[in-house]
Amino acid sequence: MTDDIDFTGVFPAMCTPFDEDERIDFETLRTDAQRLERAGVDGLVPVGSTGESATLTHEEHVQVVEAVIDAVSDVPVIAGSGSNNTREALELSERAADAGADGLLLISPYYNKPEQRGLVEHYRTIADAVDVPQIVYNVPSRTGRSIEPDTAVSLASHENIAGYKAASGDLGLIGEIAERTTDEDFAVLSGDDALTLPMLSVGATGAISVAANIEPERTCAMVGAALDGDYARARELHHELGPLFRELFVETNPIPVKEAMQIRGYGPARMRPPLSRLAEEYRDDLEAVLADLEDDSAAVANAGPEGDR
Repeated sequence: MTDDIDFTGVFPAMCTPFDEDERIDFETLRTDAQRLERAGVDGLVPVGSTGESATLTHEEHVQVVEAVIDAVSDVPVIAGSGSNNTREALELSERAADAGADGLLLISPYYNKPEQRGLVEHYRTIADAVDVPQIVYNVPSRTGRSIEPDTAVSLASHENIAGYKAASGDLGLIGEIAERTTDEDFAVLSGDDALTLPMLSVGATGAISVAANIEPERTCAMVGAALDGDYARARELHHELGPLFRELFVETNPIPVKEAMQIRGYGPARMRPPLSRLAEEYRDDLEAVLADLEDDSAAVANAGPEGDR
């Protein structure tokens, strides 16, 4: 097992840009990875839900992972490699590891709705076979099944299972997992931007973040302040980012964040079907939130070291 990944801080869940023919725009992908690395993020997570993994072929999965790895120089790359088919997830995980991924993010099997014992077997099968750190990903709204605390605690004892991405919205469950894995080398990571700060307060170590694609510096500052115990500053930044958190989930992720990427000039808003562009009714509000954040950043920069912040 590679033991040099510190799952602390901010790990943007990257978008996958597409050109006019719905092919992957690798040049934009590499440029975006470098932008995020310069912004100070702690790692990158390509080909997850935000990266539209469900509409990528296996070959495209590997190509995206390779492109991101080649683009960056000093941050770990955590590749999405989950599936509702254990054999398929194992194949994707092996190929991502062979491509050089530093770690893996594995969504729990969707649609099948396995029992908890099936989830344990699924994750242990992959962890036994692929010798890189792995994060189990709990997002019941997409999968129809939650990874319960007993299951997470059982998995935490495996040397290759290094963390739990929490996107259930259940702070009680998340806090229990953090509490019961305190003695393990096991990270709890927020998978819900609006709840990152509350999760940090009950033991999470960071976030796999959608908002960090748009505001990486501010997201890193919020998480860093909380981890340093400066909850007053973290709360201030959370409130600054709150309107963005809400706008990024007015429709199915990654529809709004890809629209925001285009508004900021970071990449195209094109989606692969069945996802579509953000509805017109939401675009003005998104543009206004992004403009407000830019105005705030400009005001801080203009104030200089003697400014209010």
